[in-house]
This record gives sequence, C-alpha cells and structure tokens, in this order.
Amino acid sequence: MKRRTLLKGLGLGGLILSLDPAKEKPLRVAHLTDIHLKNKWNAPAHYADCLHHVQKQSPKVDFILNGGDIVFDMNKENISTINEQWKLSKSITQAESSIPMYYALGNHDIWWAEDNKGQAVYGKQYSMDQLQLTKPYYSFVKGGWKFIVLDSVHLDIDNTWYIGKLGDEQFAWLENELQSNQLPVCVLSHIPILTATLMIEDNIVNKWTMLGGDMHTDTAKIISLFYKHPQVKLCLSGHIHLRDKVTYNNVTYICNGAVSGAWWEGNRRETAPGYGVIDFYKDGSFTESYVNY
Repeated sequence: MKRRTLLKGLGLGGLILSLDPAKEKPLRVAHLTDIHLKNKWNAPAHYADCLHHVQKQSPKVDFILNGGDIVFDMNKENISTINEQWKLSKSITQAESSIPMYYALGNHDIWWAEDNKGQAVYGKQYSMDQLQLTKPYYSFVKGGWKFIVLDSVHLDIDNTWYIGKLGDEQFAWLENELQSNQLPVCVLSHIPILTATLMIEDNIVNKWTMLGGDMHTDTAKIISLFYKHPQVKLCLSGHIHLRDKVTYNNVTYICNGAVSGAWWEGNRRETAPGYGVIDFYKDGSFTESYVNY
C-alpha cells in the first residue's frame, strides 16, 4: 500500500496526496576516489577525518565506492614501502569506518617498475590480493540498481606507461552484463570514460593535447554500447582530481575530484578535497553532490 501524507495548513482542504514509493527511500552511496594514502603530509589524519565525515551524513551512507589510487604510488616504490602504504590504508579504513567499501583499481595501485616483472605480485595482482578481489572488474546489485566496477588501467603497447581502456575481453563482459540486466546501472571507473576537465589547461594557443592515460581511449565504443542500453544512467570516475559533470545521450558522467585534493597540498585548481554523495532511487533517477570535508 502506498504511503499517504495529509497536507495541512496549505489551503488544500485536507487533500490527501499519494507519494511515489520509488522516491521514498533512496540508496545512499559515497564516492571516494584518489586518496593517495602515505604516512606524510598528515594524510592519515585527513583520511580519517574524511571517513568520519562520510559517517555523519544524514541520511546515512549505505556503502562506499572507492574509485582507486588507494595508496600514494606503487609504480616507483620498493616492496617494503608498498607494504607499509597498504598496511596503513587497511588499518585506518578498518579502525575509522564501519561502512562497506567496494574498490576499483587506479593507476597508482599497480606495480609496474621494470625490475619487478619476475615477481608474482607484479602488475595488478598485489593490490587485488590486498583487496581480496578475484578479478579487477565485477558487478553487484544493491537497492534496485546494478553497479558495474571497471578495470580502466592497462599498459600501453610499449609496456612502459598506462592508458585508459577496457580491452576486448572486458568489453565483451560489459556488453553481456548490460544485455542480461534491466535494472538502472551505475558504472565506476578510475579513469574517466568522458570528461571536460582535460580542456582546462594553461597557455592554449590553437589546440588541446589529450593523453591516453587521462581519459578512456575507447570512449566512442563505450558510449555507443551505452546508447543501446538506456538503463545506463550514471558513470563515476576520478583520476583527474577535478570535479565535473557531463551529460551525453542521457548518461551522466561525473568526475568526483579527489579525497587528497592536490595530493595533500590543498585544492587542485578550483576543486577542494572532497567526495561525492549520490542518492539512487528505484525508478532509475538519482541526485548527487560534491562534499568538501
């Protein structure tokens, strides 16, 4: 039975209106990305403050989507430093937050130093072990929505740097996930699928330069897939440390700044350290905001 609300004092003569039950109890999610945790710059205390801030949200947050770059940087560190960064991340998260957290991998969570190739934890395996992930991409259903977590970071053809893409195997998996689902969909990636933040450069003369590591290189292919599946409503990302929102073909793409701001040195341009809060409704709509903590 639908809930009914009696409107009083509005000159409506006791008119009774029905409320849409799909709008009554949204699923509330916090999107934290680019934490870059290291035992420096007071980053541990700031991260704890952020987790406390999330837990004080009202209504309460049901779970956290962590968009990657969990530790400061695995690419240029030795194994002892990497172990320390992950130990710090897990200890603070476990001690300071009781909210479930789902993770995507960022480029700084991947071990690509040339002299580590012979080790079993080379590449993404180390971080996947830390996060207890069997695969770097996966999906789950909560609150009448399907959440798809992508692995958007891959080595370039020369194996010396990364680019944003899915690859054939993951793209086929994503296509199947969408074909077999009728629920509204939220997609989480570390590298943005589509963003306007790359236009914000200094000293532009007659062209912009966009690197393959800053935005997905298979954007057109992914957007074409989403166009065939209108249940895709929202795509969340980080990586750029700037906040923007782009709507294209009725899909909203949000780059939600960074918990670390400018890598724990204040604002990144006009974007202060923060996180996203999204309310998901069962009818496929959502509301969202970027929160400074």
